[in-house]
Amino acid sequence: MPQEFLRYKGRPLVRSGETLYYGSMGDKCVAHLQIKSQKEEMGLPMASKVVVQLISTDESLPLKERILNKAERDGLYEALSIADIWMDRYNR
Repeated sequence: MPQEFLRYKGRPLVRSGETLYYGSMGDKCVAHLQIKSQKEEMGLPMASKVVVQLISTDESLPLKERILNKAERDGLYEALSIADIWMDRYNR
């Protein structure tokens, strides 16, 4: 049975520690989100600073050229929102 991934706005979202990948490798690009700091709210750790990178899935390009866009956002929701907007633009 194939593994089902968590989805956000119809795209796969996979987390490994403090790193999240958003999108499908079948698209032109995916988002790489790195949680840089956390704060505690109501007893739970919440991401407070997140670095977002939009990365081309074209593996023929050197890694430096594959980074299409980069930003830092306050909180995971804002980071996922900008990643979703970028992916809509680049994956057309």
